Amino acid sequence: MTATRTDVSTPDPQPTRPSPLRRLLPGPPGTPATGGSTLLRHLVLAVLAGTVVVLVTNQLEPYQNLQVARVCAFLCVTAGYTVLVGLNGQLSLGHGALMATGAYTVALTQQAFDERAVQGRWILPLSLLLAVAVTAVVGLVIGLAAARLRGPYLAGVTLAVATLVPAITTIFTDVFNGEQGLRFPTETPPAFLGAYFQPERWLAWIALVAALLTMLLMANLVRSRFGRSLRAVRDDEVAARLSGIHVAGSQVLAFVVSAACAGLGGGVYAVLTATVAPGKFALDLSLFLLMAIVIGGLGSLVGAVWGAILLVALQDLPSLITETFTLPSDLAQRLEGNLALAVFGLILIVVMLVAPVGLQGAARSLAARLRRRAPSR
Repeated sequence: MTATRTDVSTPDPQPTRPSPLRRLLPGPPGTPATGGSTLLRHLVLAVLAGTVVVLVTNQLEPYQNLQVARVCAFLCVTAGYTVLVGLNGQLSLGHGALMATGAYTVALTQQAFDERAVQGRWILPLSLLLAVAVTAVVGLVIGLAAARLRGPYLAGVTLAVATLVPAITTIFTDVFNGEQGLRFPTETPPAFLGAYFQPERWLAWIALVAALLTMLLMANLVRSRFGRSLRAVRDDEVAARLSGIHVAGSQVLAFVVSAACAGLGGGVYAVLTATVAPGKFALDLSLFLLMAIVIGGLGSLVGAVWGAILLVALQDLPSLITETFTLPSDLAQRLEGNLALAVFGLILIVVMLVAPVGLQGAARSLAARLRRRAPSR
């Protein structure tokens, strides 16, 4: 008799669920990438946002266009600052000084071209590129020191930078003209736009291009392998190191990227007023920038937009109050110096109590709640 053989099929093993850290890291070679679709989606969003803002600036008064330009200049800074603090978890209190570095680079470059009677539409883009490069080098130096420090020690080093850069401008008066600052020729609109085209609108368009480029680059960086590495380092340095991520290198590069964005924002900010002075980049500017990204939503690029808008709105609040109400001169002067910081601090306290994840996080939570309550089809 021949024994019949019974095949016993073994059940398929259950697929293992990857760890949270593994999901942040790039997959093995051959894994299909979605970077192309992400880049295309971000390009479409940038074009739509730029079109809307351009149409809006055509309907605004000159001062309102300058406000739009200032929002765009600060957005360059807050976007890069969000990547550093929110995405990588490094605290910096010196981004106001990095803005000053970019602003003085643009001023010195524009002055040099003007003294040599060099003209051309390429001068301003070159000056802004130099501002980005110089500030990135400064960010590299700070980042190398920051990679060895943590917590309050890192904050202390960056705070020293915030006080050092304005001090340098007052020490080397032959180069930076001390407290009086530097002046350089203003950027005029091209002739093909017409003789009556608003210069303020042209400045708003320049700042808009810089802000859109910054947001486009930062949005793609957040979705890239490097962005995933930054989040892994922020969440757990030991686990990131065991996974093959160069922790110190990621932290240094995060500082370089953030500094380059701050240099671009500072350069654009200088172009808006055609003048640079150390008083514009005092220590409280660094505090304003930090509070702006916290209130807007730490780690969110949309939160960086809210933070930039809030920065411009609160800086204009003292002048709005003094214009609306008749106040004594000494009281108006005190409000000019302290009201914005006080209101900013109050808003920060309220937001942290009501919405600890910031304005953008609160908006997301509200939208999710509304979707859950909406009747299903």
